Amino acid sequence: MNRASFGGASLRARTLRSVVLSAFLACAGLTADAATVATVDITKFMFMPMELTVAPGTTVRWINHDETPHTVISQDKTKLFTSKAMDTDDKFEFVFAKEGDYTYVCSVHPFMTGVVHVRKP
Repeated sequence: MNRASFGGASLRARTLRSVVLSAFLACAGLTADAATVATVDITKFMFMPMELTVAPGTTVRWINHDETPHTVISQDKTKLFTSKAMDTDDKFEFVFAKEGDYTYVCSVHPFMTGVVHVRKP
């Protein structure tokens, strides 16, 4: 038995299949969490979309595409979610478990605001 072989397929062949399959699914837009993740892009000093409606349990992912650092901070009294300063291509995620309206702001640029509406389908 060859050292790289295990379970009928070489480690190299299994790794290659896994990489090809992952690349195919990513190109097709089919990821395991596609149904439960919503994305807010930070571009040109704006949250896009500025308003987003999701179901409870949805993860919202903010991605900073600007070359300037930004933050995402909830505006409620408890500061339910607070990101660190995000550099270019950094991401921040938060799972919205309860229904409600959640406004947020970039603390570095307070004119940048957004809201996540969480509603049962």
